[in-house]
Amino acid sequence: VLRGLHYQKGEHSQAKLVRVASGSIFDVAVDIRKESDTFGRWFGTVLSARNKRQLYVPKGMAHGFCTLEAETTVLYKADAFYHAASDRGIRWDDPHLAIDWPVDVPILSGKDESLPSWEDADFD
Repeated sequence: VLRGLHYQKGEHSQAKLVRVASGSIFDVAVDIRKESDTFGRWFGTVLSARNKRQLYVPKGMAHGFCTLEAETTVLYKADAFYHAASDRGIRWDDPHLAIDWPVDVPILSGKDESLPSWEDADFD
């Protein structure tokens, strides 16, 4: 299963702290801050119940993950409430980002299947 890449824009942007209670994921953050030196670059790491690592995803980053085993439980702490009108996303397989996902044909939600490309994403 793959989720993302999701973010909330503008004043409703969220920072997140992500961890895994059971199983494991490949977790990804993409810099969508236009003024940043790392705009359009991504970072990925494995989070698992075994390694007990967490990933802090700052405001201005899109976030997504891919489960690496069955029965995986992912937990988030966010610094702001979800705001549906500010919810945005980018296709997980966008060639501009070229994320090295550990899966070729993931299970996606309908929402994630219809996310726009990097070129068409709404960052403003």
